[in-house]
Amino acid sequence: MEPIRTVIADDEPLARRQLRALLQRDPQIALVAEAASGAEARNAVEQHQPELVLLDIRMPMGDGFSAIESLRNKPYVIFATAHAEHAVRAFDIEAVDYLLKPFDDERFDRAIRRAKDAIRARRLLDAVHDLADEGAAAGAPAATDPGRITVHEGRRISWIEIRDIEWIEAADYYAQVHVPGKTHLVREPLQKLEERLGNGFLRVHRNALVNVAKIQRLERGDDAELTIVLQSGARVPVSRSRRASVSRQLVNR
Repeated sequence: MEPIRTVIADDEPLARRQLRALLQRDPQIALVAEAASGAEARNAVEQHQPELVLLDIRMPMGDGFSAIESLRNKPYVIFATAHAEHAVRAFDIEAVDYLLKPFDDERFDRAIRRAKDAIRARRLLDAVHDLADEGAAAGAPAATDPGRITVHEGRRISWIEIRDIEWIEAADYYAQVHVPGKTHLVREPLQKLEERLGNGFLRVHRNALVNVAKIQRLERGDDAELTIVLQSGARVPVSRSRRASVSRQLVNR
C-alpha cells in the first residue's frame, strides 16, 4: 500500500510532537506537513492534498472545522482535541474518528486503522472508476460466472471463488469483499450480491453480509450486543434490529 499522505494540525507544539511520534511508528503513513493554526492547516491541505488530517479544533486563525469544511476534495479527518462538545458536529462532516485528549496509544492506533480502511476503500473505488471508464471506451464486455465474483485491481481483472469469501460490506454503490488476508472491491451493490449469493450468506447489518460457512461462533456483549466471529478471527457486529432474526436463523440451520 502506498504511504498515506498525512497532515498534523495543532496549535500546541507538545501535541504535534506526540502525534508525530505516534505516526512515525507506522511505515504506511507519510507525514507531509504540520500546522499550528486553522489558516496554516487549510494552506497545508490545499498545497499537499493529503489523504488524512489529524486535526485539533480550537486553534488560532480559524478552528479545525473552518480548515476543511469548504474544501472540494476533503481528506479523511481524525479530530484530536480536548473538547468533547464538538463530537456531534465532527461526525456530521463524516470524520473518521474523534480522539479526546488525553488518549493512549491503543486508542490512537484504532483510529488510524479506521482511517486506513476508509482510504484503502476509496483508492480501490478510484481504481475501479478508472478501469470502468477505460472499459466503456473500449467497449469491453462484463464477465460473469455464477460461482465466482469479478474483481478489479488497478488495471487487472481477476475472480474470487464465492466459497472463499468470509464477509462482504457495502461501499456506496460497490461492495468490499473480504477473503482471508485481503479485501477486494467489486462493482456490484450489496443488495444485488445478497440476491445472487442466496442462502449461504446472511445479512447481519444494513451494510454487511457474512458467509454462514465461515462463522466460528456468536458472542454476546453488554446491552445484548451480538458479534459474529469468523474462522479468521474477523469480527462483524450484528445490528440491533437483526439480532433476534440472525440468532434464530443460525440456530435453525
